[in-house]
Amino acid sequence: MPSTLGSVQRLTVLAVSAFGAAAVGIAGLGVVGHFAYTKSRVDPMRPVDAVIVLGGEHDGREEYGIELARQGVSANVVLSHPYWRGDRKMAEFCAIQDQRFTVTCVPPQPSTTRGEALFTRDLAAQHGWNSVMVISWRYHLPRARYIFSRCFDGDIVMRPVPRDYDFRVAHWEYIYLYQTVGFVKAFFQGRC
Repeated sequence: MPSTLGSVQRLTVLAVSAFGAAAVGIAGLGVVGHFAYTKSRVDPMRPVDAVIVLGGEHDGREEYGIELARQGVSANVVLSHPYWRGDRKMAEFCAIQDQRFTVTCVPPQPSTTRGEALFTRDLAAQHGWNSVMVISWRYHLPRARYIFSRCFDGDIVMRPVPRDYDFRVAHWEYIYLYQTVGFVKAFFQGRC
């Protein structure tokens, strides 16, 4: 009987310890993620050779990139097009004709941030671009900056989509975990 009681006590201590460690880990990820991702660094606006709008969702990012070109920030807008071929919004954006700037739509290969950095590197080499502005979710900027800096040797300006993020705590935790795992993956992938 004493050995059974001791086993139950050990299991209880182990379960409570595991639960406590998980709670501390989740809280730590939330605090670090808030400052690293939600409050990530945003670069000052300045003219660049090309505005690169990363894929994600039609949350105003394409309009923002095109508006920046209309304001004279760049004569080149590159829209990542990882969406399905019948995406009407992308068809409209990709068909924009304006004397002041050129819109280019590119499906990234692979359909990831790294794929977008690769096509940016290739387009920069083709067109002689030395600077780009990358537009994405604010919480994605640190990871996107890291990946782009490993693929593109020019100046990189990081700007967020001008929007609010009304997420629940659990969703923020997921985002922080996803971005952190993405950083680890990018580290092991190395330079482009």
